[in-house]
Amino acid sequence: MSTSPQKPATSNKQALNPLDLYDVRSELSDEERMVQDTVARFVDDKVLPVIRDAFEKHYFPKDLIAQVAELGLLGSSIEGYDCAGMNAICYGLICQELERGDSGLRSFVSVQSSLVMYPIHAYGSEEQKTRWLPAMAKGEAIGCFGLTEPHGGSDPSNMKTRAKRDGSDWVLNGAKMWITNGSVADASIVWATTDDGVRGFIIEKGTPGFTAQEIENKFSLRASVTAALFLDNVRVPDENVLPGVIGLKGPLSCLTQARYGIAWGVIGAAQACLSEVLNYADDRILFDRPLSHNQAVQIRVADMARRITTAQVLALQLGRLKDAGKLSPTQVSVAKWNNCRAALDIARDARDLLGGAGISAEYVPIRHMLNLESVITYEGTETIHQLVVGKELTGVNAF
Repeated sequence: MSTSPQKPATSNKQALNPLDLYDVRSELSDEERMVQDTVARFVDDKVLPVIRDAFEKHYFPKDLIAQVAELGLLGSSIEGYDCAGMNAICYGLICQELERGDSGLRSFVSVQSSLVMYPIHAYGSEEQKTRWLPAMAKGEAIGCFGLTEPHGGSDPSNMKTRAKRDGSDWVLNGAKMWITNGSVADASIVWATTDDGVRGFIIEKGTPGFTAQEIENKFSLRASVTAALFLDNVRVPDENVLPGVIGLKGPLSCLTQARYGIAWGVIGAAQACLSEVLNYADDRILFDRPLSHNQAVQIRVADMARRITTAQVLALQLGRLKDAGKLSPTQVSVAKWNNCRAALDIARDARDLLGGAGISAEYVPIRHMLNLESVITYEGTETIHQLVVGKELTGVNAF
């Protein structure tokens, strides 16, 4: 059964959709609804049948890449260069439906779209755009984003990776950690400190001195490729430098794009968990009545729905601000903070409500719960986003 938000998850005939209590869907345009429905069908038909196996066996389902690309989901907000040119709300809905399937698949699309194609489009030369964007939109080239370092975490200003000029080339040394798509990427956007400030470099697969090592033994995002990048005197020609930005503004602007998609994406994970609980509570008989007839259960699912509704309204307004060109990074922090916390709490409570079944991968909450432990951490931890908002409110930088 589909758990997409336009389809009620239980057999009871509620007046309201339990996964969309405020009828956010009615606020969408025809195009936005069509995008959501198309991605929802793709998730139901192609993702859900394979994602449990991918998670259990710790591999990324690469066969989905071509299908994702065919739907126009890679670089969907970019105009031209064989990209779909959709609005911000469409991109949010894409992330929401993909993460209803799995955070790993949404992460792949987020990195490709927001962290690789976006900086090439925003800061790259015309030659870089022409070479990489069409190929990435078609899924023929995969990218990754190298910012986080082993010791750096939430402090990108403490970057140790350095790039020094050598004639018409640059020589890079350093390491990056927790890089989605790292070991399968054809092009890596690596950020390094230079004498002029932080610069972005396009490092192609196979460049001497550049290696990517996949990180094993993860208990989160198991259906996603995560790697460490190592740079040992990596020589990059000047034409591979992103010319349009110098300083942390470059990578931080990319993170704003990715965080926007995450704020939408986690809603899908939360909806999948609530849908599972509603179905289970109807079917599970304890003390001669369905679990759904208990007050404690109803209070808990009501709280899940309240959190999802709040997240949906936040995401919708955030999308409208983005499409109007009025988006502030602080507003993105509010939504990433609120929505990730809501989704993780829902996944944890859904796992608990399922009792012993909650630890089985036959049910989705444990997988989403484990994934969301990463999602609430990457692209800025919850604490980082709280401090971003605190700085906005007080004018004082407490980092």
